[in-house]
Amino acid sequence: MARKKLTDDEMRARMLAREVARLRESATKSLAAAEEVGIEAKPLVPFPLDKAERAMLAALTTMPDQLQKMLTGRGGKFAVTEVISIVTAVTDSFLATEEERQRSLEWAARKLLSGIHSDLLMPAWRANARKKKPTHLLYQLKVTLIDSKPAIWRRIQVKDCTLDKLHEHIQTVMGWTNSHLHHFDVDGQLYGDPELMEESFHEMNYRDSTITLLSDVVPEDGKRVRFQYDYDFGDSWEHEILFEGCPQPEKGQKYPACVEGERACPPEDVGGVWGYAEFLKTIKSRKRRKRVEMLEWVDGWFDPDEFDAATATKSMWKGILDWRSMG
Repeated sequence: MARKKLTDDEMRARMLAREVARLRESATKSLAAAEEVGIEAKPLVPFPLDKAERAMLAALTTMPDQLQKMLTGRGGKFAVTEVISIVTAVTDSFLATEEERQRSLEWAARKLLSGIHSDLLMPAWRANARKKKPTHLLYQLKVTLIDSKPAIWRRIQVKDCTLDKLHEHIQTVMGWTNSHLHHFDVDGQLYGDPELMEESFHEMNYRDSTITLLSDVVPEDGKRVRFQYDYDFGDSWEHEILFEGCPQPEKGQKYPACVEGERACPPEDVGGVWGYAEFLKTIKSRKRRKRVEMLEWVDGWFDPDEFDAATATKSMWKGILDWRSMG
């Protein structure tokens, strides 16, 4: 049966519903994060809304009476919990609001959430993160490219380091070229580089991967746990990171090290896991023209089964070019 084509109004309704859902999720995560670092009662100063925006929000029928009074009154400081309540009131009334005011409501709500994140949450996270020192432990991780068949994987051992440094280890041991954006996803919490993620850093409630230690995201008791590393948001190279424990360092061994692994890294910009499968099919094809075109793209030769742990280890030692030191 053919899928029913949606009307413009139905498409718009779906898009608005998704926007509301994202705002609610962001508000929920912001409150949980504020409670985690103990700033839920801290006031948001300066309050990021002007007089007209405050009046617009105060007029919402879903706005609690006390918050209406505060929004229409002079001055007054709004605690994080109260700001979150304001955003929640916006989401509760969003779909019933006239179309011309919806974007203004959304913009006001995002300004509030961004203010919490940039002015309160990030300073608190950074202050806590900078107090922590790396452990002296060695961490063993298995990195697997999700949905790769047969599996493309590496088992590595690294000393405690920031997630930004772990990103470098993953890039070099897998064989990527650090040509695209990346982030880590630990139980729904995203970690990324604030300089690279720019506006989305606040909008998506990121935490700073350049100061977050690996020891902060794996259990102290050594229990196995999984988290995710995503590279190239266009091709969507998703990696499962399995923390396997903390082995004893071997005498004379230099770290980081690749212990073992299988199969070559796909070429960059090949179109993700499914594009890679097509690429492999093409280079094995008897259709010479297509095959030659694809091989020219990878400098004339590609062996999907090629991998050497010792070579990968040397790549990890070499590292990647520090773009922050350029220019």
